[in-house]
Amino acid sequence: MRLETVCIIGGGAWGTALAQAAAMAGRQVTLVARDPARVEEINSSHTNSAALGTQLLHANIRASTNAVPADFFILAVPAQASRGVLGELDPALMAGRPVVLSAKGLETGSLQRQSEILADMAPEAIPFVLSGPSFAADVAAGRPTAVTLAGDDASLTSEIASALAGPGLRPYAADDRIGVEIAGALKNVYALACGAIEGAGLGASARSALIARGYAEMARLVAAMGGLATTLTGLAGLGDLTLTCTSVQSRNYQFGMALGRGASVAAILAAGAPLAEGVATTPVAAALAKSLGVDVPLVDAIEAVLSGRADIATVVAGLMSRPLKREV
Repeated sequence: MRLETVCIIGGGAWGTALAQAAAMAGRQVTLVARDPARVEEINSSHTNSAALGTQLLHANIRASTNAVPADFFILAVPAQASRGVLGELDPALMAGRPVVLSAKGLETGSLQRQSEILADMAPEAIPFVLSGPSFAADVAAGRPTAVTLAGDDASLTSEIASALAGPGLRPYAADDRIGVEIAGALKNVYALACGAIEGAGLGASARSALIARGYAEMARLVAAMGGLATTLTGLAGLGDLTLTCTSVQSRNYQFGMALGRGASVAAILAAGAPLAEGVATTPVAAALAKSLGVDVPLVDAIEAVLSGRADIATVVAGLMSRPLKREV
């Protein structure tokens, strides 16, 4: 399949970073943003200052307020916005075309993964999922970053991975879309929890234990959803979980730190905190696990904190008093 042109929908930091990576890989890129002023800045100054500061953008990137025909597409909008954005596009534009989904989250209400939303809104599109340990600033600057690209057609997945591979971005092809999507969504939940541990001053030992037990919890849900537990040993699982749960660059980790210091969700949002996908995903993940009969005490604990039903001290005491079990 010809994969020379790509239309990236979403002019925020992540969409712009992926546009930069695709352009550095030799693709001709159209970056779609809502704000005409942002489009003008990208086209005239080759910067997106609101999203990536002074980072100079590649000459192969052209911005537009409208999606255009392309060999393949990348959807780079927040998880809760995916359905609305797709609803504004003509499904025929993506029919028979690969669509790479880069949001990491489960949809409120429907409990759906991003590829399930795409199937609803553009059923003839070919879904792929991009996930893994990556910050937009690193990708845009061309710093070494490795990610996972999962799709159902092994050959086409490898072709798209090659089309996006450049001097800084290294996508590894994979088959398990479900496992990659669930891992990408849940790691944000555990990052909230790890940030809360940091904010509450509970120590590095507690954070490390949470990462390990979160990994085990994630594996149970992935298996129940029909994904592969082995997916979690790779970049989309262990790699992304480790990065997001240990770095203050992570928006979810930052949000969790504020929770751990005693702030409410409303107060954190009112203070202008950037979008943390885990805030919306946590109650969805809890509901999804419940519907499948999967035990997810860590997800349930952070959901109780987010909803205001419990504070950090209460949920920690509850977790520490659970019956002891064999680890394996």
